[in-house]
Amino acid sequence: MSQFYTLSAQKPMGDPLPMDQYKGKVILIVNTATKCGLTPQLSELESLHLKYKNNGLHILGFPCNQFAWQEPLSNENMEDVCFNTHRVTFQLTAKIHVNGPKTHPIFKFLKKEKKGFLMGRIGWNFTKFLIDQKGNVIQRYAPNIKPASIEKDIISLLI
Repeated sequence: MSQFYTLSAQKPMGDPLPMDQYKGKVILIVNTATKCGLTPQLSELESLHLKYKNNGLHILGFPCNQFAWQEPLSNENMEDVCFNTHRVTFQLTAKIHVNGPKTHPIFKFLKKEKKGFLMGRIGWNFTKFLIDQKGNVIQRYAPNIKPASIEKDIISLLI
C-alpha cells in the first residue's frame, strides 16, 4: 500500500479528510489561493472535476498563504469565495503550509516523490500533483501549466 493512503488532511471546517478514501481513484492535488494571478485556474480545475468525476477523478485543493499572502481569508470565507466566485465544488482543505518546518505531511510526501525545479520546494501557488489509483505520484506540474494542458495525462490514467 502506498504511504499516501496513510495520510490525512482537514476539511475547511476541521472535519478529517483521510486519503485512504481515495484508493482506486485518480487524484489531482493543487495548492490554491484566492488572491493569486493564477486563481482563474480554479474554474479550469472545476471544469476537469465536472467532466471526469464520474470516471474516478478527484481534485483536492490545498489552500496556502505562503506566497505573497495570496490566501488571506479564513477557511470558511475561502471556501465561500471559491464556491460563489469560481463555482468550485471539488474538495478543499483547511489552509496548510507547503514549505518550511510546518509543511503538511501530504506535501512532504508529494515533494519527496517528485522534487521539481526548486529541489523539492513548492515555488508558487497552483503547483499540481497527479496521483494514480495506487497512490503513486505520476507527475508534478508547474504553476503556469494550465489544468486543460494536463487533461490527456488524466485521461490516460482513467482508461
